[in-house]
Amino acid sequence: MRMKKTLMLLLFAVFLLAACGTEQDNETDTQGGEDETTQGDDLWSEIEASGEITVATSGTLINASYYDDQDQLTGYDVEVIREIADRLNVEVQFEEMSIDSMLPAIDSGRIDLAANDIEATDNRKQQFNFSEPYKYSYSTMVVRESDYSGIHSLEDLDGKKAGGGATTIYSQIAEHYGAEVVTYGNANNEAYLRDVSTGRTDVIVNDYYLSTFGVAAFPDFDIMIHPDLKFHPTEQAIVMKKDEDRLTEVINEVLEEMRADGTLSELAIQFYEEDASEPTTEDVEEIEGLDL
Repeated sequence: MRMKKTLMLLLFAVFLLAACGTEQDNETDTQGGEDETTQGDDLWSEIEASGEITVATSGTLINASYYDDQDQLTGYDVEVIREIADRLNVEVQFEEMSIDSMLPAIDSGRIDLAANDIEATDNRKQQFNFSEPYKYSYSTMVVRESDYSGIHSLEDLDGKKAGGGATTIYSQIAEHYGAEVVTYGNANNEAYLRDVSTGRTDVIVNDYYLSTFGVAAFPDFDIMIHPDLKFHPTEQAIVMKKDEDRLTEVINEVLEEMRADGTLSELAIQFYEEDASEPTTEDVEEIEGLDL
């Protein structure tokens, strides 16, 4: 009888140890699962799982993001994004919006990236993540060909009307020199350029490449690229939400591949007839006193 009781006690003890061991194993598994979830709880993991990436662009910016003669969205920025998405094996969904809406859309999580010739400035880098630059350029002005819009220096912007987006760096430059900025929303190039030609506005401060191809698209307008003013060298990059470091790393890895195999150069030359993927060799004036 005593041996039977002893055996029963031993079996009960073994059962308790096994049960405790199972609980500890479950806790460990649960903790491990939480760690994995935490590690995977980032935007790149969501994109990878869904197989789709959403990108803000304007569709109105010659030759960065615009509609061609076949009414297809294209441009340097658009095709860079398509190549990145292809190499990452995800589908890309473009959402067209004004430049002033893009950064808030990223901040709210409505879209994953923005690609629209956006300059990576010090202030913006405090609020968002940026990829490595995929385009290098500088700023210039579109003025009337007949009279230079009365502008022969940056200081001559004082009192002029400058067409542009409310939150762009180019508008900040115009305002810095005393111009009144006239905003348009997500208007196309023709609206901006026509207004300079007719005198509704005086000038557009913008990227050299975009301005060059914008002016060329409307030969009947009284406009030209200012022949003497080259200022504020720029670097354009893809914008992401702040602290999405894994996504930034993934994008940068692909951009580096594209740079190394010549794809970035090919796309830049295709749309700009120059290799805008490399830093400019032009003598470009730096602007002092701008908090960008």
